[in-house]
Amino acid sequence: MFSYDSQLLALLQAPPVSVADVLATMRSIDALTVNEDGLKWFNWLYWQVTQAVETRIEAGGFTDAAFLAALDVQFAELYFSALRDSLSGQPLPECWETLFARRGDVRLARIQCAMAGINAHINHDLPLAIVATCQAGGLVPQHGTAQYADYTNLNTNLDALIEEAKQTLNVRLPGDALPPVTHVEDVIAAWSLSAAREAAWNNAEILWHLEGTPLLTRGFGNTLDGLATVVSKSLLVPIVV
Repeated sequence: MFSYDSQLLALLQAPPVSVADVLATMRSIDALTVNEDGLKWFNWLYWQVTQAVETRIEAGGFTDAAFLAALDVQFAELYFSALRDSLSGQPLPECWETLFARRGDVRLARIQCAMAGINAHINHDLPLAIVATCQAGGLVPQHGTAQYADYTNLNTNLDALIEEAKQTLNVRLPGDALPPVTHVEDVIAAWSLSAAREAAWNNAEILWHLEGTPLLTRGFGNTLDGLATVVSKSLLVPIVV
């Protein structure tokens, strides 16, 4: 779709092993992509979120900072993997393909692409990342744990970033102004990051309890993808004057 897609694919070949790796990859994606590419604006917003998470971890105040750092890496790799699969023509979750297929639609606003990516990443990917991180650390995802408390402790910071982005990115992909009144405000206003993260944790607990039942696990994963796809499609309705 864009002339630099092969370069994007090349920089995604090595999975991240640290938060620093995640930030470096996001920085490289940002440097490669042009304003007219909707991917740039999801990546930019996610980059800001990851920097905020890293800052909070380094500042301390968490019971299990190692869990948050490991979750950050597991989570980011699901985004990188979806983008890698899209660029190489491999199957990928429909919620991600919905965004990637419309990367170059200049009728869209930057915030639409950013929020469609955040929606796919949290509503589909985050439960998977929580389960994988708990499995790797010998933990169980459940409410009342130190890990859950640390996880929800980030919500205030992340909500503030999203609210700021709603203003900063409220222009078309090339940067020109939107019409005075659009459907975007209503759609974006209905989306809550804190509520989505809470739902993701709940869904991670369900996935955990489905372990050992592959058909049910796959079916639940497909349900998460389907629901996230519906939301992304509603977020990515072009703005026509």
